[in-house]
Amino acid sequence: MTYHSGSRAIQDRVGVRDLADHVGRSVGQGIRPVAAAFLELQPMLVVGAAAPGSGTRYGAAAAGNSGVWASLLTGAPGFVRATGVRQISVVGGLPAGDPLADALATPGTAVGTIALDPRTRRRMRLNGRARPTPRGFAVEADQVFSNCPKYIQKRQTYGTVTGRTAGPPRRGRELTPSQREFVEEADTFFLATVHAHGADASHRGGNPGFVRVDAPGELSWRDYPGNSMFLTLGNLAADPRAGLLFLDWTSGSVLQLTGTARAEFAPDGERTVRFTLAEAVETPAASPLRWSAPAYSPANP
Repeated sequence: MTYHSGSRAIQDRVGVRDLADHVGRSVGQGIRPVAAAFLELQPMLVVGAAAPGSGTRYGAAAAGNSGVWASLLTGAPGFVRATGVRQISVVGGLPAGDPLADALATPGTAVGTIALDPRTRRRMRLNGRARPTPRGFAVEADQVFSNCPKYIQKRQTYGTVTGRTAGPPRRGRELTPSQREFVEEADTFFLATVHAHGADASHRGGNPGFVRVDAPGELSWRDYPGNSMFLTLGNLAADPRAGLLFLDWTSGSVLQLTGTARAEFAPDGERTVRFTLAEAVETPAASPLRWSAPAYSPANP
């Protein structure tokens, strides 16, 4: 099933159902050789899911690991690879303090993954069910597809930073002044959403300032025109829980946010997504990777 009722409702509202059906034909369950080759070159993977125990009580701001989150995994190229026509395997996992560590250790967890390569401005998404393995975890694919390079900032990698060690996670219910600055200077973030039968992880990009902090617990961003599938907004129409991941491309620090999001439609057709924060987790130097300054996408408004 490529689309559920939430995505269909958004497609119909925007008037792009026929185009969505055309684009949807590119979604499959198999991993093509070119996609497998792409995965083996990647030093990072983003995974999104609902944490165990988060339940279905929309908007709940329970303590601990509740809610939908997006998390970053890194490794030497080859740490994520296709190990079957419909399976990827990941060596290693998330640290114990990551909100999704337990989810990836739970067989059958619905996950969305995205491999994004700033060097080539290519990305690949694979959604399915995770299961733990002796060396990490594997995902059996339900959906596999690639996206156009819109809104991906081009970066070169300087490789890993020797001796960089992740600091202890810092949790809060509101953004601190430094976290607000972090978000407002971002040109990229990753967005995890879920629906009754699965999960999805996607990418959002733009020039710095495209994400606004309207209050310590409120964010918003314009939803730029994309591939007309409306997987993310469709998921939010069915289940408003969402997880955001911001990455400092130089220091390796990550900021993970969980909460709820909703789309607003203006009369002129412009769409804005408003996110209400339930919990923030900031981890200094979580990623050992160091990237160059960006060359902004020509598609950015």
